[in-house]
Amino acid sequence: MVFSWRATPGARRLLLSLLLAAWEAGSGQLHYSVPEEAKHGTFVGRIAQDLGLELAELVPRLFRVASKDRGDLLEVNLQNGILFVNSRIDREELCGRSAACGIHLEVIMEQPLQVFHVEVEVKDINDNPPVFREREQKVRISESAPLDSHFPLEGAADADTGINALLTYRLSLNEYFELKIITKTDKSILPELVLRKSLDREESPEFNLLLTATDGGKPELTGSIKIVITVLDVNDNAPLFDKPVYKVALFENVQNATRFIQLNASDLDDGLNREFFYGIRMILPLSEKCMFLINPDTGDIRIFGILDFEENNAYEIQVNAIDKGFPSMVGHSTVLVEVVDMNDNVPEVIVTSLSLPVQEDAQAGTVIALIRVSDRDSGANGQVTCSLTPTAPFKLVSTFKNYYSLVLRKSLDREEMQEHSLLLTASDGGKPELTSTVQLLITVLDVNDNAPEFDQSIYKVRVPENASNGTLMIKLNATDPDDGTNGDVVYSFRRPVSPAVLYAFIINPNNGEIRIKGGLDFEENKSYEILVEAIDNGNVPMAGHCTVLVEVLDVNDNAPEITITSLSLHVKEDAQPSTVIALISVSDRDSGANGQRLCAARAACVLTYELVLSDPLEFHQMLVRVLDTNDNAPRFAAGDVQLHIPEFLTPGARFPLPDAQDADEGSNGLLSYSLSPSPHFHLALGARADGSPSPKLVLERALDREQRATHRLVLTARDGGLPGRSGEARVTIIVVDTNDNAPVFERSVYRTKIPETAPNGKAPMGKSATP
Repeated sequence: MVFSWRATPGARRLLLSLLLAAWEAGSGQLHYSVPEEAKHGTFVGRIAQDLGLELAELVPRLFRVASKDRGDLLEVNLQNGILFVNSRIDREELCGRSAACGIHLEVIMEQPLQVFHVEVEVKDINDNPPVFREREQKVRISESAPLDSHFPLEGAADADTGINALLTYRLSLNEYFELKIITKTDKSILPELVLRKSLDREESPEFNLLLTATDGGKPELTGSIKIVITVLDVNDNAPLFDKPVYKVALFENVQNATRFIQLNASDLDDGLNREFFYGIRMILPLSEKCMFLINPDTGDIRIFGILDFEENNAYEIQVNAIDKGFPSMVGHSTVLVEVVDMNDNVPEVIVTSLSLPVQEDAQAGTVIALIRVSDRDSGANGQVTCSLTPTAPFKLVSTFKNYYSLVLRKSLDREEMQEHSLLLTASDGGKPELTSTVQLLITVLDVNDNAPEFDQSIYKVRVPENASNGTLMIKLNATDPDDGTNGDVVYSFRRPVSPAVLYAFIINPNNGEIRIKGGLDFEENKSYEILVEAIDNGNVPMAGHCTVLVEVLDVNDNAPEITITSLSLHVKEDAQPSTVIALISVSDRDSGANGQRLCAARAACVLTYELVLSDPLEFHQMLVRVLDTNDNAPRFAAGDVQLHIPEFLTPGARFPLPDAQDADEGSNGLLSYSLSPSPHFHLALGARADGSPSPKLVLERALDREQRATHRLVLTARDGGLPGRSGEARVTIIVVDTNDNAPVFERSVYRTKIPETAPNGKAPMGKSATP
């Protein structure tokens, strides 16, 4: 393991503590190094110890190492926490000729989720000798070539890097030529032959030399090529380019067959020796995607294929101008092509460690997913930013370069939203920018955080005292917005329960029906107050409560009783009218009209008695007139009513309402109706055959179930007595739905990207519409 700092032991302990604190926050980074071609099992570093982790927690916390596009080159022994070489590492295969070569590892642990970043530098070893492209290199030199003439040779290539690729050359001993090394602008070197002795083709028409390249590794490696020099007869002027080096910059999206340069060369010879043609001697580096062709007559160079900055960002084209003399002469030049990056790669988004579903009571700051973004372009074109829509109740937190965490920003509420559809968008810095998206569907898992709730806190019920056992008195309804067993409701009487309620009523725990169990007697109990609770089935149960007020209605189950008191047996014959002869008491244990059945509903109530007198015996008829008092309020026999009205009905539609009855007579009887204020309804009164008013509900304004599904009104009946009495009936209007709304999508336009390799049947993205 290699660290980039040196300090005293105390400083190292302090720095290690700080590093461990940073790693615990999930954003630490370690650096190791390993030589290429290291054997399987080679020690790289004590990764668990350096991360401050206990060996015993590696397996339980699902310790694992991941590396993008690096396979299984490195592995961790979970028994001792050591990072070791798992398979062959070839630096040239891994990084090509890049000066820096490393393997980036992600170390992931769960419970809680932690991510560490580890960089392992792969060091080059001298495992590649210098290699020449051909076994033999031919050079043609005119016998008239002057001394100190230079003839470039093709150099060797070494796949290694650094000093291991630093080449030196030597030439076999001879008396005509010596070797000179030219350093180019890119610091690479090129061997050249320099003529030191005049040539004579008749004396020596050909030379066979050996050029050897030696690298700078330890131990050094060599490669050789045979140089065959042919001495040409006097065409003593080679074509000469106007520039020794041409430089061109091309955008990587340049069109195929584009001409990007025209070379210019000239030859001072005359006649056929003056004529020449252009050619390409070598292109470095070789590419399967791109090649260059030159017009032999004009020197135009065109591109054929595709320039890709991410494959090669520069090309060196070595060109010749060869005259038509015999033998021909060759002029040399170099075209350096710089490939300019274009924003032609979309960012890539990878989501790892997605923790689903999410509990609705998860704390703010909980990590939901880890996200990595990348872009193969360079510079601003490869700089990627990541955004999230919609944000609430989540947010993106940058943890490292191109690494993000999807974090819970505020508490969730499953009852408000059961699923959250999130869109991750990665955008690069190019002009115009390129983006890619990933859709995440976050499911919220329910917890028992809602108590059951009744439709009303107080219910009022009227039941006749002669209702039989088993009669359904009321069906309660409590709802719980929680899911599963958390939303299942059980009904019961709330403790303590009075003995009278337990005797008279029973409640169904499953559907909330309250039925009569024991007999009711108005004369014993005129009303009951029943406390009911609804309890859900959550791990920690929650309860809702309501009160049912039961009014027992009297029925005529008791006969009237007449009692005559203070009867005067002797009445004078000259007694004046209105003289009190006897006191008569009429009683009935029933109430209301049931207790006034003496005269029923007759307008005149007259009791006829026969008065018997003695000494002398006389018979007289006595008439007693009973006058009405306003002792009965108007009463609706139907109690509370429900009307189901379709929302498509137009204003003016009428609906009958229940009638009220009043046992009193005359002005004490029923006089008028009224309706509680409503923007949608008003009351209209008609007349019945007997002259009594008849109420009707009139639709005044169109209904819309989507805006309001239920309307509650109060119908009041009033009599004309003094003091006046009234009775009420609750009218509940249920608006019946009609198909008057088309489905509405969440967005008017959806955008997504589908790879051409996507299998049949795979959904590119989830869509939802609401009615």
